Amino acid sequence: MAKAALLAGPHLACRPGCTECCIGPFSITALDAHRLRLGLKQLQSTDPARAARVADRAARAAAAMRPFTGEKEDGLGVRFAGLACPALDTTHGTCDLYAWRPISCRTFGPPVLFGLDGTPPCRLCFTEATAAEVERCRVEVDPDGLEEALLEEIGGPATLVAFALASDEPS
Repeated sequence: MAKAALLAGPHLACRPGCTECCIGPFSITALDAHRLRLGLKQLQSTDPARAARVADRAARAAAAMRPFTGEKEDGLGVRFAGLACPALDTTHGTCDLYAWRPISCRTFGPPVLFGLDGTPPCRLCFTEATAAEVERCRVEVDPDGLEEALLEEIGGPATLVAFALASDEPS
Protein backbone atom coordinates (compact mmCIF):
# COMPACT_ATOMS: atom_id res chain seq x y z
CA MET A 1 0.00 0.00 0.00
CA ALA A 2 3.05 2.26 0.31
CA LYS A 3 3.28 2.08 -3.48
CA ALA A 4 -0.38 3.12 -3.76
CA ALA A 5 0.23 6.12 -1.50
CA LEU A 6 3.31 7.11 -3.49
CA LEU A 7 1.49 6.84 -6.83
CA ALA A 8 -1.55 8.71 -5.53
CA GLY A 9 0.49 11.55 -4.09
CA PRO A 10 -1.68 14.61 -3.43
CA HIS A 11 -4.79 12.80 -4.70
CA LEU A 12 -4.87 10.74 -1.50
CA ALA A 13 -6.89 12.57 1.16
CA CYS A 14 -6.13 10.04 3.91
CA ARG A 15 -4.52 11.84 6.85
CA PRO A 16 -4.99 11.90 10.64
CA GLY A 17 -8.41 13.38 11.20
CA CYS A 18 -9.95 11.86 8.07
CA THR A 19 -12.23 9.18 9.47
CA GLU A 20 -14.53 8.58 6.51
CA CYS A 21 -13.76 4.85 6.52
CA CYS A 22 -13.88 4.48 10.31
CA ILE A 23 -17.61 4.97 10.82
CA GLY A 24 -20.16 2.16 10.73
CA PRO A 25 -19.59 -1.56 11.24
CA PHE A 26 -18.01 -3.61 8.47
CA SER A 27 -17.03 -7.21 8.09
CA ILE A 28 -13.44 -8.29 8.71
CA THR A 29 -11.76 -11.64 8.16
CA ALA A 30 -10.60 -14.05 10.86
CA LEU A 31 -7.03 -13.01 10.01
CA ASP A 32 -7.94 -9.35 10.51
CA ALA A 33 -9.50 -10.24 13.88
CA HIS A 34 -6.34 -12.12 14.88
CA ARG A 35 -4.14 -9.15 13.93
CA LEU A 36 -6.36 -6.74 15.87
CA ARG A 37 -6.20 -8.94 18.99
CA LEU A 38 -2.41 -9.10 18.72
CA GLY A 39 -2.31 -5.34 18.37
CA LEU A 40 -4.51 -4.81 21.41
CA LYS A 41 -2.34 -7.20 23.43
CA GLN A 42 0.80 -5.30 22.42
CA LEU A 43 -0.89 -1.97 23.16
CA GLN A 44 -1.78 -3.28 26.63
CA SER A 45 1.92 -3.72 27.35
CA THR A 46 3.06 -0.38 25.87
CA ASP A 47 0.14 1.94 26.65
CA PRO A 48 -2.32 0.29 29.05
CA ALA A 49 -4.56 3.35 29.36
CA ARG A 50 -5.04 3.63 25.61
CA ALA A 51 -5.60 -0.13 25.33
CA ALA A 52 -8.24 0.10 28.06
CA ARG A 53 -10.04 2.83 26.10
CA VAL A 54 -10.05 0.64 22.96
CA ALA A 55 -11.31 -2.36 24.94
CA ASP A 56 -14.04 -0.24 26.55
CA ARG A 57 -15.18 1.14 23.19
CA ALA A 58 -15.19 -2.42 21.75
CA ALA A 59 -17.19 -3.80 24.68
CA ARG A 60 -19.78 -1.01 24.42
CA ALA A 61 -20.10 -1.40 20.63
CA ALA A 62 -20.35 -5.20 20.87
CA ALA A 63 -22.99 -4.95 23.59
CA ALA A 64 -25.03 -2.54 21.47
CA MET A 65 -24.79 -4.69 18.33
CA ARG A 66 -25.03 -8.17 19.86
CA PRO A 67 -28.87 -8.20 20.06
CA PHE A 68 -29.02 -7.54 16.31
CA THR A 69 -26.42 -10.05 15.10
CA GLY A 70 -29.13 -12.14 13.46
CA GLU A 71 -29.70 -9.33 10.98
CA LYS A 72 -27.94 -9.28 7.65
CA GLU A 73 -24.74 -7.25 7.64
CA ASP A 74 -26.45 -4.43 5.71
CA GLY A 75 -29.06 -4.23 8.49
CA LEU A 76 -26.34 -3.77 11.08
CA GLY A 77 -24.66 -1.26 8.78
CA VAL A 78 -27.82 0.81 8.55
CA ARG A 79 -28.77 0.47 12.21
CA PHE A 80 -25.26 1.41 13.41
CA ALA A 81 -24.17 3.63 10.51
CA GLY A 82 -22.94 6.37 12.83
CA LEU A 83 -21.01 4.08 15.19
CA ALA A 84 -17.27 4.75 15.18
CA CYS A 85 -14.85 1.84 14.94
CA PRO A 86 -13.69 0.87 18.45
CA ALA A 87 -10.07 1.35 17.37
CA LEU A 88 -10.74 4.97 16.39
CA ASP A 89 -9.59 7.67 18.78
CA THR A 90 -12.28 10.19 17.89
CA THR A 91 -10.50 12.99 19.75
CA HIS A 92 -7.46 12.82 17.47
CA GLY A 93 -9.00 11.14 14.42
CA THR A 94 -6.41 8.37 14.46
CA CYS A 95 -6.46 4.61 14.76
CA ASP A 96 -5.18 3.25 18.06
CA LEU A 97 -4.41 -0.08 16.33
CA TYR A 98 -3.10 1.39 13.06
CA ALA A 99 -0.27 -1.13 12.54
CA TRP A 100 -2.72 -4.01 13.00
CA ARG A 101 -5.74 -2.61 11.16
CA PRO A 102 -7.86 -4.84 8.89
CA ILE A 103 -7.07 -5.22 5.20
CA SER A 104 -10.18 -3.23 4.29
CA CYS A 105 -8.83 -0.28 6.29
CA ARG A 106 -5.40 -0.61 4.70
CA THR A 107 -6.86 -0.53 1.22
CA PHE A 108 -9.52 2.15 1.64
CA GLY A 109 -8.61 5.37 -0.18
CA PRO A 110 -6.56 4.59 -3.25
CA PRO A 111 -7.89 2.60 -6.20
CA VAL A 112 -6.94 -1.03 -5.65
CA LEU A 113 -7.24 -4.36 -7.38
CA PHE A 114 -8.16 -7.58 -5.54
CA GLY A 115 -7.44 -10.29 -8.10
CA LEU A 116 -9.67 -9.27 -11.01
CA ASP A 117 -11.89 -6.96 -8.97
CA GLY A 118 -11.06 -3.27 -8.96
CA THR A 119 -12.44 -0.91 -6.36
CA PRO A 120 -12.90 2.82 -6.78
CA PRO A 121 -11.01 5.25 -4.58
CA CYS A 122 -12.62 6.84 -1.54
CA ARG A 123 -15.03 9.59 -2.50
CA LEU A 124 -12.70 12.11 -0.81
CA CYS A 125 -9.68 11.05 -2.86
CA PHE A 126 -8.90 11.72 -6.52
CA THR A 127 -11.65 14.35 -6.67
CA GLU A 128 -9.87 16.25 -9.45
CA ALA A 129 -8.23 13.28 -11.18
CA THR A 130 -9.15 11.96 -14.58
CA ALA A 131 -10.17 8.32 -14.96
CA ALA A 132 -6.80 7.66 -16.60
CA GLU A 133 -4.97 9.15 -13.59
CA VAL A 134 -6.98 6.97 -11.23
CA GLU A 135 -6.10 3.87 -13.26
CA ARG A 136 -2.39 4.78 -13.32
CA CYS A 137 -2.47 4.78 -9.53
CA ARG A 138 -4.28 1.45 -9.15
CA VAL A 139 -2.26 -1.23 -7.34
CA GLU A 140 -2.88 -4.90 -6.74
CA VAL A 141 -3.33 -5.51 -3.04
CA ASP A 142 -2.06 -9.08 -2.71
CA PRO A 143 -0.46 -10.17 -6.00
CA ASP A 144 1.03 -13.31 -4.42
CA GLY A 145 -2.17 -14.40 -2.67
CA LEU A 146 -0.55 -14.42 0.78
CA GLU A 147 -3.60 -13.09 2.60
CA GLU A 148 -5.84 -15.75 1.05
CA ALA A 149 -3.34 -18.50 1.90
CA LEU A 150 -3.16 -17.38 5.52
CA LEU A 151 -6.94 -17.17 5.71
CA GLU A 152 -7.25 -20.74 4.45
CA GLU A 153 -4.67 -21.86 7.01
CA ILE A 154 -6.27 -20.26 10.07
CA GLY A 155 -9.91 -20.59 9.01
CA GLY A 156 -12.61 -18.98 11.09
CA PRO A 157 -15.65 -16.87 10.36
CA ALA A 158 -15.81 -13.22 9.42
CA THR A 159 -16.69 -10.88 12.25
CA LEU A 160 -16.85 -7.17 13.13
CA VAL A 161 -14.08 -5.11 14.75
CA ALA A 162 -16.09 -4.67 17.95
CA PHE A 163 -16.64 -8.40 18.31
CA ALA A 164 -12.99 -9.17 17.53
CA LEU A 165 -11.82 -6.82 20.27
CA ALA A 166 -14.53 -7.38 22.90
CA SER A 167 -13.00 -9.13 25.89
CA ASP A 168 -15.76 -11.72 26.05
CA GLU A 169 -15.16 -12.93 22.51
CA PRO A 170 -12.96 -15.99 21.89
CA SER A 171 -9.39 -15.31 20.75
